[in-house]
Amino acid sequence: MANITLKGRRVSGGVAEGPALVSKQTIGFYGGLDPNSGIFIEKGHELEGQKVTGRVLVFPRGKGSTAAPYVLYSSAKRGNSPIAIINIEADAIVAVAAVMSDIPLVDKLDQNPLEVINNGDWVTVDADKGVVKITTGKSKT
Repeated sequence: MANITLKGRRVSGGVAEGPALVSKQTIGFYGGLDPNSGIFIEKGHELEGQKVTGRVLVFPRGKGSTAAPYVLYSSAKRGNSPIAIINIEADAIVAVAAVMSDIPLVDKLDQNPLEVINNGDWVTVDADKGVVKITTGKSKT
């Protein structure tokens, strides 16, 4: 096990911790996430069938339409959203989605999060400070 601390930019404030769900693919919430279940439904996506609820979602950036923030907001209102988001570089759609949904979001970390964070790693996101702490090889779930 290793403890790693990354520093980056706050996009949407807040603090959360939980197990990581990592995708090397971009994510479009509209047509990609079922807000009623918190399950990714985009056909062929590496996260298809995975549940995001209560997890720290790590992915490069968003894709898709301006309806995406409403899907994430709807998911959050139902208790089916990620507890935090980490991007390589957040696009405007994901940034708006996180702010609307009150989900901590950080990006522009001093290391590529896709190279440091693995599925199941325990991740603490302190977006207010722009700090991400990772315990690799161990999940508290």
